[in-house]
Amino acid sequence: MPARPSGPVLVTGADGFIGSHLVEQLVTRGIPVRAFCYYNSNGSYGWLDEHRDHPGIDFVLGDIRDADFVRQAVDGCSKVFHLAALIAIPYSYEAPDSYVETNIRGTLNVLQAVRHHDVDRMVHTSTSEVYGTPDTVPISETHALKGQSPYSASKIAADKMAEAFHSSFETPVVTVRPFNTYGPRQSTRAVIPTILAQLLAGRTEVELGSTEPKRDFTYVLDTVQGLIAAGDAAGVEGETIQLGTGVSVSIAEVFDLACRVTAADAKIRSVEDRQRPPESEVMILLSDPSIAKSKLGWAYQIDLEEGLAKTAEWIGAHLDLFNVERFHV
Repeated sequence: MPARPSGPVLVTGADGFIGSHLVEQLVTRGIPVRAFCYYNSNGSYGWLDEHRDHPGIDFVLGDIRDADFVRQAVDGCSKVFHLAALIAIPYSYEAPDSYVETNIRGTLNVLQAVRHHDVDRMVHTSTSEVYGTPDTVPISETHALKGQSPYSASKIAADKMAEAFHSSFETPVVTVRPFNTYGPRQSTRAVIPTILAQLLAGRTEVELGSTEPKRDFTYVLDTVQGLIAAGDAAGVEGETIQLGTGVSVSIAEVFDLACRVTAADAKIRSVEDRQRPPESEVMILLSDPSIAKSKLGWAYQIDLEEGLAKTAEWIGAHLDLFNVERFHV
């Protein structure tokens, strides 16, 4: 068993989809957490609002782009899980500068703070989108990186900044590269909640973009367990480690499986505004999870059908949060 951290663990992006699940899992293990949430005038902690009085969580509201604030937030922490990022690919076509400021400069701010405060371990969260459409599959950690969207380009730069800090300053950072995480709390910017929300709302025609791309879908609690393992494992500083299932399915196959778990009878209607520019579309993502297994002792536990059923159950109970009416009738 790894030693209990000597100070709280900082989670940036704690108010988001994966970050909120990570915070919950850490406090369940008795680990005190400093939850770094994006500042807003409502004082909301996003998906962690229901935990605002939890004695194991110290909430801070701020902006990852503010270097001084980040340095203060990191002070006294034993580990840092860095998840704060702009992640919506379509918006990155419209506002690429904001992705540079948040994903690159924000990551630099965290790295500087980790170095300044001599933190024991930083887990930097990457994305499988950095590979673009791969030359070979399954994809290994050594595969060339390709920026096919402003979002993926910003994440490549952030990953390289983490690599540079380890090489230059021996900063104890490990980069974890999840493949297409899905599950409860994910917004309809992603394809699985888009499908499930429409099916659960009774739509017989579901609006989607391209259904040919294939993805390696990983349930959120599996991804979180991999992140925690990367924070605990010995000797992984400077490494990049993928978290994926090693199974790739097309969006059309996901749709058919979603219909099965929701007992829905529906068909797909392709809409232009949900499609990427042709040269920007990544056609297949398929991980090789062998390094995660050997170095972290990690492997996924929840297969796609079970994960879809769990996600559908959550969306069905929270359908009011999903603006299904925005889809065309």
